[in-house]
Amino acid sequence: MASIHSEKQKTKKKKKNSSTLSHLKTLGHQLLSSRSHINNLPLLLSYVSPSSPPHHVLESLLSLQSFFTPLLPDLPPSSSNSPSSLNHSQDDPEFIYRTWLRSKFDEFVKLLIDVSLSPQSDETLKEVVLDTIMEFVKLGNRGNFHSAIYHRFIYSIVHSTSPVDFLLELLASKYFKYMDVRYFTFISVEKIAKTLDSKETSDDKKLSKDGNNENCSRESTENVIHKLHYILSHVPLLEDSVEKTDFEIWSGSGENEELSGNQKAEDDQNKVKKNNFKMLSPANIAKRIKLKFTKAWISFLRLPLPLDVYKEVLVSLHQAVIPYLSNPIMLCDFLTRSYDIGGVISVMALSSLFILMTQHGLEYPNFYEKLYALLVPSIFMAKHRAKFFQLLDSCLKSPLLPAYLAAAFAKKLSRLSISVPPSGALVIIALIHNLLRRHPSINCLVHRENVGPGAKIDSEAEERIADGEDESKKRADISVRKRGIDHFNNGESDPKKSNAIRSSLWEIDSLRHHYCPPVSRFVLSLENDLTVRAKTTEISIEDFSSGSYATIFGEEIRRRVKQVPLAFYKATPTSLFSESEFAGWTFKPEASKEEKGGDDENETEKAPEESEHGSAKRART
Repeated sequence: MASIHSEKQKTKKKKKNSSTLSHLKTLGHQLLSSRSHINNLPLLLSYVSPSSPPHHVLESLLSLQSFFTPLLPDLPPSSSNSPSSLNHSQDDPEFIYRTWLRSKFDEFVKLLIDVSLSPQSDETLKEVVLDTIMEFVKLGNRGNFHSAIYHRFIYSIVHSTSPVDFLLELLASKYFKYMDVRYFTFISVEKIAKTLDSKETSDDKKLSKDGNNENCSRESTENVIHKLHYILSHVPLLEDSVEKTDFEIWSGSGENEELSGNQKAEDDQNKVKKNNFKMLSPANIAKRIKLKFTKAWISFLRLPLPLDVYKEVLVSLHQAVIPYLSNPIMLCDFLTRSYDIGGVISVMALSSLFILMTQHGLEYPNFYEKLYALLVPSIFMAKHRAKFFQLLDSCLKSPLLPAYLAAAFAKKLSRLSISVPPSGALVIIALIHNLLRRHPSINCLVHRENVGPGAKIDSEAEERIADGEDESKKRADISVRKRGIDHFNNGESDPKKSNAIRSSLWEIDSLRHHYCPPVSRFVLSLENDLTVRAKTTEISIEDFSSGSYATIFGEEIRRRVKQVPLAFYKATPTSLFSESEFAGWTFKPEASKEEKGGDDENETEKAPEESEHGSAKRART
C-alpha cells in the first residue's frame, strides 16, 4: 500500500510539473506576442529563483531574455529617480512604463546572479545563467559594455559565502579573452580592493573588543582576497595581444544575423556599434589596460594578504606582474617590507627586488646586509633554493663589489659548507669559485697560514713569550698556537665587521676529506690558478642549485668506475678504529668477571662495615 501511495504521489508531481512547465511556456508566448499580457512578467520573474526546479528556471529565463533583449536600448538608466526625471514622468505614461520595465530588468539581473551563486543550482544551469548575464552586459548599455551589471556580478562572486570555483573557471575560460572584459575586470577588482581596505581599517577599530566578530571578519576578508587573487592571476597577459590589431571585443562582437542584409551591411553595423574602446589604436588600448592593471594590483597588494596568497604572489610577481606594470617602481615599498621579514619570504621577494634594482634603478642601501643575513643552513633545504642561489650568484657578479663584502660572502659560505648537506656543499664550492675568479683581491683567503688548524702563533703571543712572562701564559699561548686563530666572526650580522678579510678558507680545504665523493672531487677545482682569468671559466650555478641526496645518488649510480678500492689487512683487525686515529686515547677491553672476583669479594666485605659505620654515625647524631 505504501509503494502504491508513493507512486501516486510521483505521478501527481510529474503532472503538476508538466502542467507548470506548459503554463510557463504559455505565459512566455503571451508576453512576447502582445503588450496586453505585460502582467505575465512578474509571474515569470517569480520562477527565477534558486528554490525553483531547474527546468522552470530555464523556461522562464528564455522567455524573459527574449522579452528584454530588444527593449534594452530604449530603457532609461537605473539612476532615473532624480527630481527632473520624476517631473518628466508625471506627464509621460510611456516613460513611466519604461521605468517600470527597467526596475523589473534590474530585478531579473539580481535573480540571475542569485541563481548562479546558489549551491542548489547545477553546473549546466549556471553556465546558461552566466551566458545570459554576459549578454546583458554586452547589450545593456545601448551596444556598449554595461560596466554596472558586470561590476555587480563580480562583486557578488567575490563576496559570496558559497563555493564559486566553477563559476570563476567558466568566466575565466570563456570571457577573459576579450579585451574590454579584462579592462572592466581590473576596474572592478580595484574598486573591491579599495572598499575592502577601508572597511578592514574601520573594522579593526570597531571590533578590537570583540574577538569572535573579529575572527569572523578576518575569515570573510581572507575569502574575498583569495577570490580576488584568483581573478587577477587568471586574466591573460598582454604580451600576445598588444601587437595584434584584430583583438577581440565582447561588446558588439556578436551581432544578430537578422539585422544585416548582407555581409557588407553587417560589417558596417559592427563598426558603428563598437564602443569607443574599439576605436582606439592597439598602443592606446595596451596603455589603458596597463594602467588599470597597475591600479588593480597595487590596490590588491595593500590588503592584509594571507600567508599562502602572500607566497604565491611573491613567486609569480617578477614574471606575471612587474613586466606589465606602467611604473614597476611602485612595488618598492611592498618588496622592501617583504625582504625585511626574513626567512622564506625574503628569499621569494629577492627575485622581484633584484629586477627593480638592476632594470628600474631602485636604490636599496641595506640590500647586501639583508642578503648576508639570509645565508643560514636552512636555506639549503628551502623549496625555492635553486632560484635563490642563481640570484645570489648574480648579485655578487658586479666588479664594483668591495673586497670586504666579497670576502664576507666567501667566508660565510665556506663556514656553511661544514654543516650543510653534500648538495649544498657543491653549490658553495661553485659560488666560491666564481667569487675568487671575479674578485682577485680576495685570493689571499685561499692560502693563509696564520689562521685555521695548525696555525702559527700570532704577533701578540710572540711578544708575550719574548718578554718572559709566567709559565701559565706561555702554556696558553702554546695552546693558541696549536688550535689556531680565525678572526672571522660568524655571529656578526654586518659583513663589514665580520673580519672575513683577515681569515682564510680553511673550511674548503677540509672538504678534501668529505665523506661524499662528489664533494671531495669537486673541491679540487679550486686548485686551478684563478689569478689568470683566461685559464678558468665561471661555473654555472644552475647545474648545482637544485641538487639533493637523490640527484647525487643517481649520478653515482650512473657513474662508471674503473678501479674499485679494496680494503686489505695483513692481520685480522681487533678493533674498529686504530689508536693512531685517536691520539691520546686508549681502547682496552673490560676485565672479565673472574679477574674481578677478588675485588668484588673485598668490596662486598667492606660494604657491611661501611653500612655499620654509617648507622653508627647516624646514631651518634
